[in-house]
Amino acid sequence: MKRNLLFLLSLIFIVSCAGPQKPPIQNRFEKAQEIRNETKRCWEAYKTYAWGSDVLLPISKSSENWYKHPLYISPIDAYSTLRVMGLNNEAAQIETYVTDSLDFDKDIFVKVFEVNIRVLGGLLSMYQYSGNERILDKAEDFGRRMLPAFESGTGIPHYWVNLKTGDTRGDTINVAEAGTYLLEMGILSYFTGNPIYYQKAKRATKAVYERRSDLGLIGERIDINTGEWTNTNSHICAGIDSYYEYLFKAWLLFGDPELKEIWDTSIVAVQKYLPEFNDSLLWYGRVNMNTGEKTSSVVTLYDAFFPALLALSGDLDNAEELQKTWDWLWNKYGLEPMAYNFETNLPTYPVYDLNPEIIESAFYLYHFTGNKKYEKMGEQYWDDINKYCRTDIAYTAIENVETMEKRDYMATYFFAETLKYFYLLFGDQGQFNFDDYIFTTEAHTFKRDQFDKDLVKERLGL
Repeated sequence: MKRNLLFLLSLIFIVSCAGPQKPPIQNRFEKAQEIRNETKRCWEAYKTYAWGSDVLLPISKSSENWYKHPLYISPIDAYSTLRVMGLNNEAAQIETYVTDSLDFDKDIFVKVFEVNIRVLGGLLSMYQYSGNERILDKAEDFGRRMLPAFESGTGIPHYWVNLKTGDTRGDTINVAEAGTYLLEMGILSYFTGNPIYYQKAKRATKAVYERRSDLGLIGERIDINTGEWTNTNSHICAGIDSYYEYLFKAWLLFGDPELKEIWDTSIVAVQKYLPEFNDSLLWYGRVNMNTGEKTSSVVTLYDAFFPALLALSGDLDNAEELQKTWDWLWNKYGLEPMAYNFETNLPTYPVYDLNPEIIESAFYLYHFTGNKKYEKMGEQYWDDINKYCRTDIAYTAIENVETMEKRDYMATYFFAETLKYFYLLFGDQGQFNFDDYIFTTEAHTFKRDQFDKDLVKERLGL
């Protein structure tokens, strides 16, 4: 009896010294419902404090526009997420506003890359969900207003275009801004039957690829008229990232063999020159496009999209290894810094803007491997965002991940991407089958079986 008592006391002592134990992940569908509820809470905050504006400022409970006149960017970005979550009444409010009140005949210069992925992509996804031809009319009107940007010496678009006059400016852009149009403009060509949109996008992408170095690498910035590289750093970081993403995803959606050839050539060069191990972690750094020599060890949190792309393309080994790196960086601070030097082990830009990329990759890897550790990662990211970014009405960015000081801004992609990827990571895969969809870089969803391969050839001019 005494021995049993001593054993029991020892067991109690061991358990008490171990500290509080984190409970196991709740039912994953309950977690998805929690995220859905938080999305609805954020949407109600937008309606209350920012209706008609581009962005909600969740601390001051006010709003902000990107340009002199608003383009209704947050709701257009949010629409596909609301539909994925079954918040159809909320989505219907956006449809009504777009058809009845949204007018793009505005004398403002807009950033071509940014409005393409947010406004055009959001409207096209809205059309595929709703079948509302008035939405497609709005999307085509917007697409036509973008076309003058592509009138340059190389076909690579200008940085800015005026929605009313068609005037352009900005003759030097980065490669992401040059080559992230294949999906949105290709989908617009398919829905309208006018190949001009896809052909303009493809010409811009090919103009970048045709100027690759002898090593097969591309630079970061290019003069759109001369085709000369103005920055010869090669990487997969912000500034180039979605160029690679669109090569593979547009090939999956449209079956254009030229895009597959460009992807196959490009990814070989990327994998040959960019990866390196530092402190047993895999990083994709920056090198000179002509020599392959390392130029920098600074990475950006946008790079955390790359495990998802690698997994989608079938390279699970590198995808899982790279996700481990980003998970380590997240847990080092509790959130990711915008830019980080992996040799000095210091952030070079400590902002966290509610970015989705690491969550996106956890979702993709959970889908392709079924490994519960990616679900656990997602749970940790959700807990941390709630700990540091949640406000009484929505979520806000962080000025410095070392101090967790808040900054008054909720990016539109928090609606479009971050909340959507969290929900799908925990959500009912029977209701949303990953393999049925392509996600744009802004996470707007398009059903793959809606694109007939024969009609694609005709409507996109392949």
